[in-house]
Amino acid sequence: MCSSDHEPAQHALGEMYRDGRGLEQNDAEAVKWFRKAAEKDHEPAQHALGEMYRDGRGVEQNDVEAVKWFRKAAEKGHAGARAALARMQEEGRVGAET
Repeated sequence: MCSSDHEPAQHALGEMYRDGRGLEQNDAEAVKWFRKAAEKDHEPAQHALGEMYRDGRGVEQNDVEAVKWFRKAAEKGHAGARAALARMQEEGRVGAET
């Protein structure tokens, strides 16, 4: 198990579960590990967690949660999160409630 100060390792473990690299593919486990790192302000994990919510992988699809995590990462300069927010806005998925 990763300790609380190893957000990059937690994020990497989430990617391994999401992609089925070296571990059995498991979106719910991926979300668990992305969340651990995202809650400690790890921008790549925040972006990844936003993707999971946007796409409904391992969690119920939720645009509000997706935007929340994308914004957290984008505010720290994560280019992928900025692009994801722009795409969601173009698609009309970012509204007043988000």
